[in-house]
Amino acid sequence: MLIIGIDPGISGSICFFKDGKILEVIEMPTMTEGKKNKRQVNGSQIFNEISKRISKFENSDIRVIIEQVSAMPGQGVTSMFNFGQSFGILKGICSAMQLPMYFVRPAKWKKYFGLINSEKDASRTRAIEIFPYFSSQLSKKKDSNKADAMLIANYYYETFKLDE
Repeated sequence: MLIIGIDPGISGSICFFKDGKILEVIEMPTMTEGKKNKRQVNGSQIFNEISKRISKFENSDIRVIIEQVSAMPGQGVTSMFNFGQSFGILKGICSAMQLPMYFVRPAKWKKYFGLINSEKDASRTRAIEIFPYFSSQLSKKKDSNKADAMLIANYYYETFKLDE
């Protein structure tokens, strides 16, 4: 089974995970929008990136796990709207591709890995502990979004037998 773990949002990542091993992790494809060069997710590129990696799988052998995000206290109205828009684009793309989607709240997967009330960077440390062979791609602090996508995929891999 191919598991696609997604940390949504402009600075999110997409992890391709099979049989307990990370195949690849990519940063969320983005593009600039408008005069101020604000970034937004690039839905067409997301579709292309997923399509080229799932071509040898049946849709029934793929699971897309998306972090179930919501508004956060202190977040501005515009950034909340953009975050929700990114989440909706991901749901729309996966729906159009007829890929089975599952959603996991941050608190659920973070509790599983002992990351509740920890700093954002703690997920990167945890991902390096679990996947030491992937540590070279998690060397920067900004790579915590890649780590989140990896842990979301791994969470599903380790717990899906209980859910189905």
